[in-house]
Amino acid sequence: MPPGRLGPQVRPIVLPRLKQHPKEKRDPVDKFFKISERGSTVGREVRGGVVTFFTMAYIIVLNPLILGFATDKSGAFLGGVKAPENLPLIAAGTALVAGLMTILMGVVANYPLALATGLGLNAFVAFTIAKGMTWSDAMGLIVIEGLIILVLVLTGFRTAVFHAVPAQLKTAISVGIGLFIALIGLVDAGFVRRIPDAAGTTVPVQLGPDGFLGGWPVLVFAIGLVLVVTLYVRRVKGAILISILATTVLAVVVEAIAKIGPMNDGQGHINPHGWNLNVPAVPSDVVSMPDFGTLGHFSLLGSFQSVGVVSSVLLIFTLMLADFFDTMGTMTAIGAEAGLLDEEGTPPNSQRILVVDSIAAAAGGAAGVSSNTSYIESASGVGEGARTGLASVVTGLCFLLATVFSPLVKIIPNEAAVPALVLVGFLMMQQVKNIDWDDLEIAIPAFLTIVLMPFTYSISVGIGAGFVAYTVIKVVRGHAKAVHPLMWLVSVLFVVYFAIEPLKQLLGVS
Repeated sequence: MPPGRLGPQVRPIVLPRLKQHPKEKRDPVDKFFKISERGSTVGREVRGGVVTFFTMAYIIVLNPLILGFATDKSGAFLGGVKAPENLPLIAAGTALVAGLMTILMGVVANYPLALATGLGLNAFVAFTIAKGMTWSDAMGLIVIEGLIILVLVLTGFRTAVFHAVPAQLKTAISVGIGLFIALIGLVDAGFVRRIPDAAGTTVPVQLGPDGFLGGWPVLVFAIGLVLVVTLYVRRVKGAILISILATTVLAVVVEAIAKIGPMNDGQGHINPHGWNLNVPAVPSDVVSMPDFGTLGHFSLLGSFQSVGVVSSVLLIFTLMLADFFDTMGTMTAIGAEAGLLDEEGTPPNSQRILVVDSIAAAAGGAAGVSSNTSYIESASGVGEGARTGLASVVTGLCFLLATVFSPLVKIIPNEAAVPALVLVGFLMMQQVKNIDWDDLEIAIPAFLTIVLMPFTYSISVGIGAGFVAYTVIKVVRGHAKAVHPLMWLVSVLFVVYFAIEPLKQLLGVS
């Protein structure tokens, strides 16, 4: 049985064995997380949780690099000290919030979904929001956004919107996310590169730094990809985890011999053949004491005084809409890969999932590390066999340990972790067969949803384009009454979202 294709395929094997060993039913961990009921084992959940952490651990290093070097309106750095002295503070806060919120997801929602600071959202905060106000004001906006989404969840609005989305469009969201995370893996490994002079060329990306694969890190990634695929097709248990650990050892050896160094040393020196983020090397220290200096540095209403009510509302709306639908798409994709969705494409405990995600958004702002959201990299743990919240608890504990054992986390380079994302992208792509490509009313919106996620590097953009296209096509074909009222509302909101810059110019808002 391949470790990544579970759901209904596993249950016929696991459930009869349980009848022969009734004592297993009384195991409190199994009972609480419904491990056997979902066709899994404690071992799979632990492996899945560890794998998810490895594929997400980069955020502990990357989030400080995005937030730490940006200054706010007053010229101050996040954390109250200059870069790079503030980077350890941001890293510690990032790992702490990710750990606590992921554990909360596992215990409350019993879902194999991990959370951490949202990529894209953190860049928006650093390079757009903070430029017009102080860091504490910007983080206050994040808290407000999270609280608003929490209210929408508790009132049932967010769940109602989710149920209003056609099942095949949800499938398209899962497929699009599969392509998206495969592209993330290829880009993070340096296999696919942005062309430096893209303005003067006909294509935006290319193979390697100059149209050809070059550098030892890319070779390490390629070996890791071959290894994980080989182990997977050979149905080896722990295929993804084994490949990450083995490839990390290889990377450490390669770096020790070749002395490659980082791709970007943070001082303006670029080495196109270097390691993308972490430089794999045996650390001199194993433990370091964390400094949580960013926690509590937020001003709830400061932004309204800094940039005005209209600007603050528009910024909150932009944050909210991106966060609102990213999580919907992510939890659907994870559920589809895990075989946990019902007939309408809805995961179990969806209300609880959305509540925890909303709390995480506000918690990220309150901790001064930007909005936390659900991570599609959780699919790597699902590919390893995770089916319950126990995997999330394991991932969360790994994040908490990372606040102390951060030197060990820095050993694992992106090139060793992201082959798992490419494999999981393939697994999620298999769902494309469930879309009726002969029905233009669903096929065109599904197509736009699928292609725009990787092409725009945004889950929300793909979802929004699919929703708007679905509504428009229904109208022009005379089937407007078939569109759910909430789909009408959401489509209009996405039109506003896509036109946010022209609207701000029209309203005279900076």
